[in-house]
Amino acid sequence: MQELQNLEIFEIETLDFLNSIKILDHLYFGGGTMLRLCHNLNRYSTDLDFWLKENIDSKIIFKKLKLSLSQRYKITDSANKRNTILFQFRKEGTRRSLKIEIRKGQSNFEWERKIAFSRFTNLQVKVRALTLEQMLKNKIEALLSRKIIRDAFDLQFLIMRGVELKADASTLTKILQILDGFKTRDFKVTLGSVLDESDRTFYSENRFNLLKEEINATLTKMKFK
Repeated sequence: MQELQNLEIFEIETLDFLNSIKILDHLYFGGGTMLRLCHNLNRYSTDLDFWLKENIDSKIIFKKLKLSLSQRYKITDSANKRNTILFQFRKEGTRRSLKIEIRKGQSNFEWERKIAFSRFTNLQVKVRALTLEQMLKNKIEALLSRKIIRDAFDLQFLIMRGVELKADASTLTKILQILDGFKTRDFKVTLGSVLDESDRTFYSENRFNLLKEEINATLTKMKFK
């Protein structure tokens, strides 16, 4: 866990750096790292995910980021692709790298101003973060397309935070099928590697029963409407 804690400190430091060079002014912060740093998601996340604001020139953002990051960190990968801007970099003398992904061409996001923080550092950073309702939409889409266990974990977290589960019956049924497809190794190894010990034990024993109960309850309500 110490390595993940150090990475989380690196994430906050990077956010603070992006804020200092005025890059955060052009980005919406989302993904699992946003949920952890802004809403206490109880799993570690290893990437910084953003969405580029409308009408912002991605070439200017990429050029400024590459110049600024190279002056402070060792860049191991960078690309300005059609739909995303990607950077992977690390501190000198460390092995663990951090990835930034900035998605382009999306608009009409629900967002709010939040404070990103971590219990492992005193740094706090103001961000434009996607709302929990927007994150639920994103996580449903991600789970359906990627079928990755951390997306299911985040979806259950959002439900536990009181976000209303909004999806049609077909989508909910597909989610149930994905949840049933996760194996013991997915919980103990893939998910367990980014959880503290107490949460690791809980999810190994209970899996996504809370999420499945919520989905089944929602499907039942739909039948009687």
